[in-house]
Amino acid sequence: MRLRKKNNMSNLKAKEYLGFEQTKRTDENGNEYWFARELATVLEYSKWENFKKVIDRAMLACRNSGFNVADHFPDVWKTVKMPIKPKKIGFPEVGKTKNIEIGFPEVGKTKTKSIIDYKLSRYACYLIVQNGDPRKEIIAIGQTYFAIQTRRQEVADYFNQLDEDNKRLVIRGDIKQWNQMLAEAAHNAGVISDEEFAQFQNAGYMGLYGGETVQDIHTRKRLAPKQKILDFMNSQELIANLFRISLAEEKIRNEKIQGTSEATIAHNQVGQEVRETIKRVGGVLPENQPTPNKSIEEVQREQLKKLKSQKKLMLDE
Repeated sequence: MRLRKKNNMSNLKAKEYLGFEQTKRTDENGNEYWFARELATVLEYSKWENFKKVIDRAMLACRNSGFNVADHFPDVWKTVKMPIKPKKIGFPEVGKTKNIEIGFPEVGKTKTKSIIDYKLSRYACYLIVQNGDPRKEIIAIGQTYFAIQTRRQEVADYFNQLDEDNKRLVIRGDIKQWNQMLAEAAHNAGVISDEEFAQFQNAGYMGLYGGETVQDIHTRKRLAPKQKILDFMNSQELIANLFRISLAEEKIRNEKIQGTSEATIAHNQVGQEVRETIKRVGGVLPENQPTPNKSIEEVQREQLKKLKSQKKLMLDE
């Protein structure tokens, strides 16, 4: 029973996370935002007046944290159409007859009304769910969602500040972990022997690289026999491969794919999809990315040497 309850909770979270994702918008600068009235619906507030109180508390928390409220809660006015209400027609008091409301509005007749809304930043949404009704299960889910999104942005901001070599180190570390997960998923699908796994790996690369095998890529990069192609990729090429690997692992696991042939085909399809995505957004295809002069191992040795040097200076001081 406990397992079933946990699975139900996971399904609920996935469903509600989708609600936050579907109402998320992106401006011309790539910044994410949510409209307050749409967020109110996701958070199950039926009355705007009640949700406005939550927004007010969130604004206060924003100001107390030292941030400019207008940066995170800019108000926007929207014009909505309202149906024209029927008029009340009064009758003379004959036998104390009350006024009767006769509803014969003209079909299609409406009037416009201006209402306030807010263009909420991710931080504003985070403050709102922190100040929402704790009895609502969706509020707890929202707190988790926006906490994760905020953390992801922090990581992304940190990553973007790194130089190219350090970006390569970070992504290469992620690929090692995801490759282990992909290997496990492939094994569970029935990819057992070394020969089967080599075919499985080649299929993914061939999909992403327009037919090139691991050996083809190795030869094109002019690498020595023992050098690994992943160690001689720039950050963009590594990201493309990380996308391929993580999507393939997820597809095989979620779809419960069985059989060496089926898993191999799936890996190839994922590689092709990633390649098509790169084409659609006008990116540089992986085979056209420049090959770095230094391997990941060389970069790692340099970074460790620099770290040891910094520690020595600190001790000397």
